[in-house]
Parts: sequence; C-alpha cells; structure tokens
Amino acid sequence: MAPIPGSGLAKGLAVTLRTMTRKSVTAQYPDTQPELPPRSRGVIGLFEENCTVCMLCARECPDWCIYIDSHKETVPPAAPGGRERSRNVLDRFAIDFSLCMYCGICIEVCPFDALFWSPEFEYAETDIRDLTHERDKLREWMWTVPAPPALDAGAEEPKEVAAARKTADKLAAAQAAEPERTAGTEQAAGTQRAGEPGQPGTPRQPGTPGQEGRA
Repeated sequence: MAPIPGSGLAKGLAVTLRTMTRKSVTAQYPDTQPELPPRSRGVIGLFEENCTVCMLCARECPDWCIYIDSHKETVPPAAPGGRERSRNVLDRFAIDFSLCMYCGICIEVCPFDALFWSPEFEYAETDIRDLTHERDKLREWMWTVPAPPALDAGAEEPKEVAAARKTADKLAAAQAAEPERTAGTEQAAGTQRAGEPGQPGTPRQPGTPGQEGRA
C-alpha cells in the first residue's frame, strides 16, 4: 500500500507541535557552563617546585608530547668540610596538547607529585601551533586543581605522617622539659651557695665553734 502523500510531513509537524511547548534541555554553551565532575580530566597542571627533572614523564609519554630542558648547577656543601653537589635546574617544561591523548601516564609515573589533573578545559586555540603550552601556563592551571579527597577515618595512618608526628612530639617534649631543667639547675646552685664551704648544700648547725652542734 502506497503511503499517503504528505504523511511524513504531518508526522514531523506533530513532533514539532508536541515539543515546542516543552522547556529546552540544551545548555547554551558558553553562556551556560557545564557541570563537570570535580576531578574530570581537563588539562595537566605543573607544580614546578616539585619537579626534579628526572625525565620520567617525558620518557613514559606514548605520544612524546612533553618537552623538558634543564641545566646543572653546583650547590655548596651543607656542612663545613662537605663536598659540593650538583642539581638539575628546570629551564623549560612544555606539553603539546595537540598530541596529548590525556592518558595520565605522566601524572602516574611522576615520583615527586609535580603533575596534576585540572578540570580546566577552555584552552582552545585558532592555530594548532599555539596548543604547545609552556610551564608558565601549566603553573597557572595548578590553581584550578581541586584539593585531594580526605582520608578515610578508619584507614591506617601513612608511615610518613606517623614518623613526622613522632618527631614533632619528641621536639615538643624536649622544649617543655627545658624550663624545668633550667629551674632545677638554678635551685641547686642557690642551695650550694647557702651551705658551708666544703659541704655543699648542708646548713650550718648551731653550737660553739669547733664542737658538734646539739639540738
């Protein structure tokens, strides 16, 4: 049976009439910002102070989109008579986001927590060559990195935190005991000055000179 001419148009108009009075569910970006998950993978931020130029991120990157340059500096000895040390100083850290596939391997392999996921995603450019962002831009994105989730109250305390707390408790106990030790030393010195010569801390007994004192 042949379709009735104009039936398709009628069905389309029926759908339009049913939906034209409903509220639109389309978010008009960029006027309306999307509600992203708090730890969504937007862009990679760099915490420059933690970077030791170990090159692990650049070596493990499957796209080879991380570029790092550095130089060595001589550090004076920490104590007199010690040896000078050399350390790497970061000169350039750049990521080419036109090649990056957001696998997160560089963040996972970084042993010093220098790379983090940021939910920032508005960094489009009109020229593909401008998608290579240098360390200054990567550092700005660190301010958008959310704080780490709180630890589980029933979880075991990390060994590093426990060791740091133990050291702090020892230092606090030593500082608290210092005034007591000082007060005890001053009291002993005052008692010694009050005693007879040759008999520290012993008060003079009443009686005639040269004889034992009697009560």
